[in-house]
Amino acid sequence: METLEPRTNRPNLPAKHSNFPHPERLRRSIERAHASLAEPFVGISSDGSPSHGLFPLRSTGISPAPLVEAAQAWLATLSPSQRAAACFPLDSVQWRAWSNVHVYMMRHGVCLDDVDDRQKGAALKLVRAGMSAAGFESARAVMKLNEHIREITGRDDNYGEWYYWMSLFGNPSATQPWGWQLDGHHLVINCLVIGEQIVMTPTFLGSEPVVAHSGKYAGVRVLAEEEERGFAVMNALSPAQRARATLARTLPEELFAAAFRDNLRLNYEGIAYPDLGPAQQDLLLGLVGTYVGRMHSGHAALKLEEIKAHLPSTYFAWMGECAPEGVFYYRVHSPVILIEFDHQPGVALNNDEHNRNHIHTVVRTPNGNDYGMDLLRQHYERFDHSHPHTPHRLGKPS
Repeated sequence: METLEPRTNRPNLPAKHSNFPHPERLRRSIERAHASLAEPFVGISSDGSPSHGLFPLRSTGISPAPLVEAAQAWLATLSPSQRAAACFPLDSVQWRAWSNVHVYMMRHGVCLDDVDDRQKGAALKLVRAGMSAAGFESARAVMKLNEHIREITGRDDNYGEWYYWMSLFGNPSATQPWGWQLDGHHLVINCLVIGEQIVMTPTFLGSEPVVAHSGKYAGVRVLAEEEERGFAVMNALSPAQRARATLARTLPEELFAAAFRDNLRLNYEGIAYPDLGPAQQDLLLGLVGTYVGRMHSGHAALKLEEIKAHLPSTYFAWMGECAPEGVFYYRVHSPVILIEFDHQPGVALNNDEHNRNHIHTVVRTPNGNDYGMDLLRQHYERFDHSHPHTPHRLGKPS
């Protein structure tokens, strides 16, 4: 069993609600974050000009009632002051102010560590309403492993199972757009609900460590399937195919589409889906399904249909070595989905090298539909929202 030792040369940051002078590196990160938020949202694209027409407004036959009811039930548990902290306008920039780092910068909403068990449970029911059983289990595993890193390091003010912030955007409705966000260390889920459609990106899942060998949550593990399926795709390629897929032998410092990269320009690179054999194509689709399958099953099936329509323009890219115990980065990139996986160096644990005990993943919707922005654009073009008493805002036919 690997021995996990906490890093001892990092200062313990003050409690989550205090103001404190930031270290220089963190201060620069915050400045870059504010600069990113000041930019108008464009979306991830290959050239700075997202393609339109990829995400039509449509009826799906999947009722939004479970999400609406779960959101209303959570709101009902909150005090007036908690509601004021949790609720934002639908167009709030706070959608984009998420961060997977453990330091308490730019947080907003209600911290689940500050509420009672009933309120925690109601918040989790809202998250569960939008996710599959496997997706929800993965999200909870990240939270439980954040408790485990608290046990290992003793840094109670930096890590813990409930150091996650819940926010609501707009008003829960079967007809009006609204959404929710869960934001914290190694776990960020954005969910825009618009009629019978949802968009659940950006979604960030990570962990350090990825398995608990002891403590309160001994045996909990996360991101094993994402790791194994990614390696299986690369391992199935011929030497010539691997050469085409490989972008570099070294891993990036961070995911390209991590926090505050909403307007990232990212070229399509690697090996294209049509250049894979049938068995290899099945492996790639299985990998994509692991990430898409985090959503409610009905919405996941619709997303997979959307992805399959763009398979000729789908690419698999790799960085690192293709070795059974090696570390690596991979991504799947198409006009309608971007998936990234990366083995990271230690941050809380004493390991400066990229290792399999610290993983980051992110799922994005390129071409302007992160946070459901492209669907929202179309919605506002189609329906009159000029004042509260328009037929659409009253839930009547327009």
